[in-house]
Amino acid sequence: MKDVSQTDPVARDAAGVIDVVLEGGPAGLPADLRSRRVSRAEKKIKILYYGGYEHFERGAAAATVEPVVFRWTGRTRIAE
Repeated sequence: MKDVSQTDPVARDAAGVIDVVLEGGPAGLPADLRSRRVSRAEKKIKILYYGGYEHFERGAAAATVEPVVFRWTGRTRIAE
């Protein structure tokens, strides 16, 4: 059975999933990590990258515009 939430924007919205794009952060962060789908409720995203985490927070743009932009806010290192 085909998952319509992957192709139908209305079904995807009903499922609470949105497309987002990550802006800023390290120049070497791969493009495939900068585009993703997350829960509509997400306000922060944390990406594992080169021994640390890159942190992104949701921008102030209208929630109806997709992709929603999350901007880089900083990096934390993994404790060893």
